[in-house]
Amino acid sequence: MPNRLIHESSPYLHQHANNPVDWYPWGVEALEHAVREDKPILLSVGYSACHWCHVMERESFENPGIASLMNEHFVSIKVDREERPDIDSIYMGAVQALTGQGGWPMTVFLTPDGKPFYGGTYFPPEERGGLPSFPRVLTTMADVYRNRRGDVVNTTNQLVTHMRQMTRSAPGIEPLTDDIMVGAARELRKQFDDKYGGFGLQPKFPQPMTLEFLLRQYLRTEDPSALEMVELTLDQMARGGIYDQLGGGFHRYSTDTYWLVPHFEKMLYDNALLARLYLHAFQVTGRPMYRRIVEETLDYGVREMASPEGGFYSAQDADSEGVEGKFFVWRPEEIVEVLGADDGKLVNDYYGVTIHGNFEGHSILNVQTPLPDFARNVGMDADALEQRLHKARAKLLEWRSTRIAPERDDKALTSWNGLMLAAFAEAAVVLDRDDYRGVAEANGAFLLDSLVDESGRLLRTYKDGQAKLYGYLEDYAFLIDGLLLLHEATSEARWLRAAIELGGAMVDLFWDETTQQFYDTGSDHEELVIRPRDLTDNAAPAGSSMAVSVLLRLAVLTGDSAYNARAATSLRSAHAVMQRFPTAAGHWLGALDFYLSKTKEIVIVGEREDGATAELVRGVYRNYLPNRVFVGSPEGIGGGSDLPLLQDRHLINGRPTAYVCENYVCQLPVNDAGDLARQLVG
Repeated sequence: MPNRLIHESSPYLHQHANNPVDWYPWGVEALEHAVREDKPILLSVGYSACHWCHVMERESFENPGIASLMNEHFVSIKVDREERPDIDSIYMGAVQALTGQGGWPMTVFLTPDGKPFYGGTYFPPEERGGLPSFPRVLTTMADVYRNRRGDVVNTTNQLVTHMRQMTRSAPGIEPLTDDIMVGAARELRKQFDDKYGGFGLQPKFPQPMTLEFLLRQYLRTEDPSALEMVELTLDQMARGGIYDQLGGGFHRYSTDTYWLVPHFEKMLYDNALLARLYLHAFQVTGRPMYRRIVEETLDYGVREMASPEGGFYSAQDADSEGVEGKFFVWRPEEIVEVLGADDGKLVNDYYGVTIHGNFEGHSILNVQTPLPDFARNVGMDADALEQRLHKARAKLLEWRSTRIAPERDDKALTSWNGLMLAAFAEAAVVLDRDDYRGVAEANGAFLLDSLVDESGRLLRTYKDGQAKLYGYLEDYAFLIDGLLLLHEATSEARWLRAAIELGGAMVDLFWDETTQQFYDTGSDHEELVIRPRDLTDNAAPAGSSMAVSVLLRLAVLTGDSAYNARAATSLRSAHAVMQRFPTAAGHWLGALDFYLSKTKEIVIVGEREDGATAELVRGVYRNYLPNRVFVGSPEGIGGGSDLPLLQDRHLINGRPTAYVCENYVCQLPVNDAGDLARQLVG
């Protein structure tokens, strides 16, 4: 018989709906039941694409004996960390304080009022690898709560005090200077893998925001080593197994230092952030390979992650048929069967597919020799080889589609959709792709039409026609970022108006005047044991670092100096993180670069369908200008606008016209794309 999770919309919670565990979703019913029965809470947090979450479910939550222990001694609550990042953040902080590490699945034991007293991550059903068995943990925690209540109270008080201290940071007094970025780049150089790219050894994560900062630093300082770090990493990832060589898109991370063997789940946020990183690298270097990776990644998003309503799904699982990576790996004879002997041998040689394999007797496709070198080795023209490989990849992808695919988490999260919106919108103008512009417009309409309630409150998650849960700081900030870029791609006022309105709401809901900082939950959110505030950039930007980024742009657009002041205060509060832990502050450092730079304020007046307007727009995006604010306006709107950038902007000589300013000091308006290009690089 299904448990209460059967009524939830989260695919992850649905996966546990038929467990013998008497699961509750997080909510009043569970918490009141724990108080009424004076039972501790067993909080289990995970997500649908988490391999070890599936393992723990099979081993423990589907085990009748273990489920019986849970049901007898605890009120068990299952949480999807993607729907409830607040719950995840609060209790992950507790687990890290208790154990020195964190991860998922996360298992935390709470008092009925939600205070943690013990926690960990994965527990096996029997003692293994130095880990206590889950049944022993259950019986011990039940006994501790029942018979050692004083110890529980002491532990919870210490933990909650520590957690509250971690969310508070006094506004910094240190000046915001270039030295912060110079020091961060120096520290990144020390951590960089000079042979394979990336930072650290293994597991190795892509860290797109750190690499974005290095691109910015290259533009700021012209230090070639910054660009070299970016290019080596992007090249190695693009040729490695972390990149899906057939279907496009990136897996979550590499389990080794070579980018060869990934953890096979694909997350929407990774692919959105990496698509933009490769796009910016293409702008800086002009290298065709980077454009190809952008297009293949975004095309994967349309093919496999787009919903009919215009949204994007959250993730694809690492497992298929209960085996991690099975969908993605190959045997050499399979490839020969699909392609024939000649093309089969060529593809096997190029992508490193062998009889022995590189992953559990199978092969993960990866490029061991760069294409020009491989072409030389086999006596082929490089362009002819690329065309032949392109056709072969298409055949293999079609054949792979007949396999049993990994499960897909088909909820749409506002924040992650905001990241994908930004990627498609910017790629549309940089690559001059009208189809990407259409995808971005459909996504923007979906988010504003389906994830904003009647009161104007942005919501977090959408599935099967139902939107729910109040949006978090990251939902507002990421969506504003996407909408600003969608305006750049279309010049439509709707997207700009929505971004400005959401910016005001974001400040009202999440900025706290007393502490002078952003919190992750709104002032209208349910009361939790603490009000969470995650200061570090992790797999995606911190809500606060993205909030700073969009506030800096909104300050230029609206002329609201209070936005700029709040952004500066937030940047000072992150001073120590940027200096000491740059790999956890990539987006913060990018925002600091914007704050310290002379912002290019660009207005193009003219109908977007006019060829001359389009040529001016292309001129803006021909180069990488990360510290720009761009507004497009047809004739007749600019002069009457209350936005400072649009005051008295009109056509000159009856032709589409570009205006370029820095800190409201403007150059002469121009009609010619060449003149515009000279102003932008000056």
